[in-house]
Amino acid sequence: MYTMPYYSSANPEEVVAFMQANPFITLIGYDGMYPVATQVPVNIINEGNALKLIGHVMTKTDHCKAFEMHPNVMAVFRGAHSYISASVYEKPAAASTWNYKTVQAKGIIRLLSQEQTYEIIKDITDKYEDPHSSPSAFHKMDQEYIRKNLKAITGFEIMICHISHVFKMSQDHSQKDRERIVEDLQQKEDALSHLMAEEMKHYV
Repeated sequence: MYTMPYYSSANPEEVVAFMQANPFITLIGYDGMYPVATQVPVNIINEGNALKLIGHVMTKTDHCKAFEMHPNVMAVFRGAHSYISASVYEKPAAASTWNYKTVQAKGIIRLLSQEQTYEIIKDITDKYEDPHSSPSAFHKMDQEYIRKNLKAITGFEIMICHISHVFKMSQDHSQKDRERIVEDLQQKEDALSHLMAEEMKHYV
């Protein structure tokens, strides 16, 4: 990971909050020959000094088999990102760049039983579907339907051992440059530029 002191946060809670706000991760493992990866939503559980990720994958896949063979994995969290044009700098004859926020969390994965997987599916469904009002609430699904689909799913728990991050928001540039970047991003038509402009307002 490309890390520089000025692209880092000194506040661990800010890093965890970023992870919780961006729970659709890229989960990377190793099958003995090549890296394997999949994209999955996770719940981030913060228990004192311990941080773990809870989720599920399809069972008969290359990545599930790899996680079973080699439990060392990495979860990549990604937030807003955007091209930053040097044309808006006070001294524009310089290299343009790309601003972004990302976290890499390394840990040990443990594959779970069907009963544990059942609870994981319930928890993540209840997180995104209101148990009281949604017609797709977990308790409104037929149990036979749930059990049938559970046969194709394996839950997992990842105990995080190490976290690194980059919050690259042009901190190495002057406040005037950062203000110009925000103004430029706000004028663009794509949603990513607007998201980055909102993120950068916290660094101006």
